[in-house]
Amino acid sequence: MNKFLEQLQSGKTFVADGATGTNLHQMGLQPGIAPEDLVLDQPDLILKLESAFVAAGSDIILTCTFGGTRLRMKDSKNGQRVAEINTRAVELARKAASIRSGILVAGSIGPIGLLMKPYGALTPEDACAAFTEQVQGLVAGGVDLLVIETMFAFDEADAAFKAARNITDLPIVVSFSYDRGTRTMMGVGPAEMIKRYKEMGAALVGANCGSSLENAETVAQEYAAAEPGFPLWLKPNAGLPRMLDGKTVFDVTPEQMAEFARKSVALGARVVGGCCGNTPEHIAAIAKSVN
Repeated sequence: MNKFLEQLQSGKTFVADGATGTNLHQMGLQPGIAPEDLVLDQPDLILKLESAFVAAGSDIILTCTFGGTRLRMKDSKNGQRVAEINTRAVELARKAASIRSGILVAGSIGPIGLLMKPYGALTPEDACAAFTEQVQGLVAGGVDLLVIETMFAFDEADAAFKAARNITDLPIVVSFSYDRGTRTMMGVGPAEMIKRYKEMGAALVGANCGSSLENAETVAQEYAAAEPGFPLWLKPNAGLPRMLDGKTVFDVTPEQMAEFARKSVALGARVVGGCCGNTPEHIAAIAKSVN
């Protein structure tokens, strides 16, 4: 059996990692440079961050491939090396995971960044082709599961899910971003989301990014009410960012994230972690609270 599914069925609660982008910017990533470029250009930087999350207590490390599709990387100097970037990103995460035994690697699949027709120029066929190439690279690298994250609309998430399922039978997590309280920017709500992807065969559904911890908790409650007992994946932001002395800061403390994690597990979360603004210190507090 797949290692992730085996541990999930045993009743384990997993701690995921924290933010990739915001932490890399704190570590020197310059604006306008895609984090995925670092996979080839500065792999040691990614390895340092992912290793810090493992040391903090993460059971699952996501690859640095959130924007790793050809369409999203079209302006990058490495835009023609998408498959290589995705495979190499898995190898880096696997190297970080080797610090402790049993750490799993999840392939991160984020939105393409274009609206689908009729609202934009992106077609379902082009989206599926872009996700297919990315998934092929992630699977070639040896991921344990795939995470389709920060989605706002069914059409794009469906394209990613179908592309993944056409290639592999690995477990798939689908996570939406509820940036409008308990709705996404395209009007999707938690109840319809969880029912849709449970029926499609997702191993977990959940929420990441978003706005406040209070809203994230409400989203989790709506998930749990719609499909009691279905396992949830929750990785909210450490609050909304604000500028302070020219720097971006997030106000939610590690202790507050730990409290949210405890509440999340009570609501049915089987994977808890953090998105934007969550440092290794936040993840260490989460790990202590749920373990």
